[in-house]
Amino acid sequence: MRFSKNVRSHLDDAVCEPRTATRARLSRRRAITVLGAFAGIPLLAADHRSAAVAPLFEWKGTSLGSPSRLLLYHPSRAEAEQTIARCVAEIERLELIFALYRDDSEIARLNRDLRLTAPSHDMLLVLSQCQHLSALSGGAFDVTVQPLWNLYARHFFGAGPATLDGPGPRAITAARKLVDWTAVHVTTQEVALARPGMGVTLNGIAQGYVTDRVTGILRDDGFDRILADLGHSELYAVGCHPDGRAWRVGLADPRQPEKPAIILELMDGSLCTSGGYGTKFEATGRYHHLFDPATGGSASHYIAVSVFAPCASIADALSTALYVTPAERGRRVLANFPGVAALVTLPDGTMQRMAG
Repeated sequence: MRFSKNVRSHLDDAVCEPRTATRARLSRRRAITVLGAFAGIPLLAADHRSAAVAPLFEWKGTSLGSPSRLLLYHPSRAEAEQTIARCVAEIERLELIFALYRDDSEIARLNRDLRLTAPSHDMLLVLSQCQHLSALSGGAFDVTVQPLWNLYARHFFGAGPATLDGPGPRAITAARKLVDWTAVHVTTQEVALARPGMGVTLNGIAQGYVTDRVTGILRDDGFDRILADLGHSELYAVGCHPDGRAWRVGLADPRQPEKPAIILELMDGSLCTSGGYGTKFEATGRYHHLFDPATGGSASHYIAVSVFAPCASIADALSTALYVTPAERGRRVLANFPGVAALVTLPDGTMQRMAG
């Protein structure tokens, strides 16, 4: 992984939801914006002249329910379109494993039946990564927080009267009893949840895993200038922008998400941001989707965490884990990942650097 001089300078100087009506009532804000991606470059998808004068191909679609796009630099339209088709097929295949909003996905069947027989290799690999990170973080990263999501969704968007206050202590305590990453039993033959009412969400890592799979296909097919923007908060850059510079990206200001707080340059690595402002249950942002299993409430150590890593699944999972983990333990977690760096934003807006 390589970061441009500007990225290193900024870092050094800086001190899951199910398919319900709730989903339509929650707004998700983009955490990372690609800046000047098309400056001076014709698009292959929109330019019908020869590939020699149209070297940039753009694909737009969705991945795990989020608006997504791929930017590819390649001289051949036919090869680009053929590889994009393989990438789209891979996204669709992985949605059948990780998408909570699909009743026929592996994760939906696991949550419904409390067991999943003959789990896919992808499911086993991701769950193994999650269990490792759960152990390192002392349970701060926990894929079984889905009961907390369900509780807060019912509370804020159910049939009862609207309220700005969160669920009551008894309801939170009851939900927390169902949150326990050690109660997910994984073998090559079966994944099982130990208690009725438990539920798993892989929203804290799956988008990164999909990004790694897609960029792997592109690399295997010889593409060496790529920007994968698969979701609201994950980017993966291979090589540089077609004009020879790094890809320029802006990290949203958590207090004013429509504005960038900082502009970075990215090459040969992944960047992922987690922030409570991304999916809020109510206007103030006090209650959001990044839950602390220790309290049953929304984590409040930071208002944003961005992670730079060689692969997107690590960046995705670590940004979630660090957001929920207290600072001192978070530094110990990050120490297990050499070459990975994080930029955390405190509630007062101050940015601080962490490094593995």
